[in-house]
Amino acid sequence: MTEMTGLRAWLLTDTPHSRGQARLANLYHGWLAFRRNPMAMFGLAILIALLAIAALAPWIAPHDPFYQDLTARLQPLGTPGHPLGTDSLGRDILSRLIYGSRITLYIVTLVALIAPLAGLIVGTVSGYLGGWVDLVLMRITDIFLAFPRLVLALAFVAALGAGIENAVLAIALTAWPPYARIARAETLTLRNADFISAVRLHGAGPIRIITRHIWPLCISSLIVRVTLDMAGIILAAAGLGFLGLGAQPPSPEWGAMISEGRRFILDHWWVATMPGLAIFTVSLAFNLLGDGLRDVLDPKGEK
Repeated sequence: MTEMTGLRAWLLTDTPHSRGQARLANLYHGWLAFRRNPMAMFGLAILIALLAIAALAPWIAPHDPFYQDLTARLQPLGTPGHPLGTDSLGRDILSRLIYGSRITLYIVTLVALIAPLAGLIVGTVSGYLGGWVDLVLMRITDIFLAFPRLVLALAFVAALGAGIENAVLAIALTAWPPYARIARAETLTLRNADFISAVRLHGAGPIRIITRHIWPLCISSLIVRVTLDMAGIILAAAGLGFLGLGAQPPSPEWGAMISEGRRFILDHWWVATMPGLAIFTVSLAFNLLGDGLRDVLDPKGEK
C-alpha cells in the first residue's frame, strides 16, 4: 500500500524531475480523466472481453466452428449444448461467434495500422510543403471522399478479388482520406509556429521536422478518429462479408453469418440476429471508447 501511495504521489507531482516522469504523469492524468467516464469504461470493458474471447477461443468455444451436424440443423436458443442455437448446417452459432471475433480483430487491427499511417503521411506532407504538392494530394483525397466508403470498397474488392486480405486492403484504401484531412489541418496550424521556425534555423530538413516535430502532435487527434472509425470499419467488413466479397465460407465471419441466416430470418431469426448483435455490441464499444478518448486527448475540449 505504501509503495502504491508513493507511486501515485510520484505520478501526481507538479514538479517532475525527468522527461520520462513527465510523460508517465501525463498518461496517468489522462487515465484518471478517462476513468471518470462510466460509458467509456463500459466500452473498454467490452473490448477487453472481446480480446480475451479471441485469445482463448480454442478453450472456451464449446464446439468446432466448422463441424456440421445435419441432424441438428436450425436448433433454437437454449438447446442443450447449443445455447445460441445452430445454423442451417448444424454448426454451433456460439462457437462461430467466438472464432469470428478473431477475424473482426484481425480486420480492425490491419486497417487501423494502414489507413491512419497513410493519411498521416499524405496530410502532413501536403500541409507542410503546400503549393502544387498540397493541391495534387488534396484533389486526390477529394476524389476518394466523393464516393461512399462501402461503394468504393466494393469497387476495389471487385478489382482485387474476393478474400479477407483484399477486403482489408480495400477498406484501408477507402479509410485514409479523413485522416489526411485531419493531419493537414493540424500541420497548417503548426508549420509557422515559433518552435518549428527555431528547429528550421537549426538546420533541420522537412523530413525531420515532419517526422520528429509535427507527427507527434497529430497523433492524439488521429487516435480519437481511429477509435471512432472502428465501428464503420467493422460495418464495412461485415457488409463485404454479407455480399460474399470478404472472408469466404466456411470462415465464421459475422457478416457472412448474417448473409447465410437471412434466408431463415422469419422462422429461425436467431441465425442472423446473433451475429448482428455481436456487430452492434462491438461497434457500440468502440464508439463509447472513442468518445472517452476524445474527452481526454482533444486539447481543445473541455477537461
